[in-house]
Amino acid sequence: MQLVVGRIGRPHGVRGEVTVEVRTDDPELRFAPGSSLTTDPASAGPLLVESARWHKGILLMRLEGVSSREAAEDLRGTMLVIDSADVVPSDDPDEFHDHQLIGLTVVTVSGETVGEVTDVLHHGQDLLVVGEDVYIPFVKALVPEVDLAGGRLVVDPPEGLL
Repeated sequence: MQLVVGRIGRPHGVRGEVTVEVRTDDPELRFAPGSSLTTDPASAGPLLVESARWHKGILLMRLEGVSSREAAEDLRGTMLVIDSADVVPSDDPDEFHDHQLIGLTVVTVSGETVGEVTDVLHHGQDLLVVGEDVYIPFVKALVPEVDLAGGRLVVDPPEGLL
């Protein structure tokens, strides 16, 4: 599965530097000089990072072969992706990446099947989207068990949640 770690934004300056909308919690690793970045669309890459720096809270990158504002503009909107197999699992047993949760079967503590996790939203609090219209806050009180190996997630919903 491909995971988006960034999106190339507008050019910065006239020498080909680009802004990057960061979508990873480890930008220093993902965008380190010398890193090769896979792209979506694939025809835009791979891209080799020459340098990366922060400027007023925005990541600026210089990419090999991109030396003008026009060349940088051509990359605008390009997604920077990695393979989910390249993500190191967390040592914390209560921490999960979105791609690990999506696709898990959701069952209640009494064994009733609710559906499948289709998305994870991060709006002030993490929400599991089950099917198309069920939203379950991803907190230990409501989700007492996550069994990645078994492909299931156990929920203990209060009355009216489902």
